[in-house]
Amino acid sequence: MKKKILIVEDEWNMRNLLRIYLEKDYQLLEAEDGRQAFDVLSSAHVDLIILDVMLPELDGWEICKEIRKKRQTPILMLSARNEIMDKVCGLEIGADDYLGKPFEPCELSARIKALFRRSLINEHYAENVMVFGEQLLTIKTDSRTVLVKGRKAELTPKEYDLLYFLASQPQRVFTREMLLEVIWGFQDHRDLRAVDSHIKNIRLKTKELTSDYNPIQTVWGVGYKFNAADGSL
Repeated sequence: MKKKILIVEDEWNMRNLLRIYLEKDYQLLEAEDGRQAFDVLSSAHVDLIILDVMLPELDGWEICKEIRKKRQTPILMLSARNEIMDKVCGLEIGADDYLGKPFEPCELSARIKALFRRSLINEHYAENVMVFGEQLLTIKTDSRTVLVKGRKAELTPKEYDLLYFLASQPQRVFTREMLLEVIWGFQDHRDLRAVDSHIKNIRLKTKELTSDYNPIQTVWGVGYKFNAADGSL
């Protein structure tokens, strides 16, 4: 599957040029300003953002700072301003790279590939990571963080423990009794509703971030199992 790049650029000629350079190798999304960029980011997973500095209303600096409050998606900033302090400013507010206009297609391509390599290293080696379905679901075990299409799911500690336990053995079906004993540490079957309640909450919180994926599959008459990516019940 092609990596997905969001191009945030108000000039049609530059967007068209970037499209010509990149559409063969990447899936492209486009935005003309900050509002459109945030709309795209709220509805789609994006692997990299190409962000122009000079934009109407919110400029690239402000957009970059807002993005960094919620996500660590690699950002390559573009600008006709090549002063060293502009580059320093971009990197200090959270951009991953800065490329001055005009630029050669080969340099743009090389910088994008370098950012993807760096992102892969950070994601898979900075901490233990479990990734399912082309980054549909990511579980970062060191920080106990769950991401759905790159967006954080706000799970309680017990909800995280339950999802992680099921994901760590994705082919196995667990009864409610087994989950109750492992996650809560007791066997009183009167409390089986706690399992159902937590699974319901996990499903709801996941659905808030993507409507087409349910991470926990019901195996009727038996119990539950982890659903790696297909979204079925």
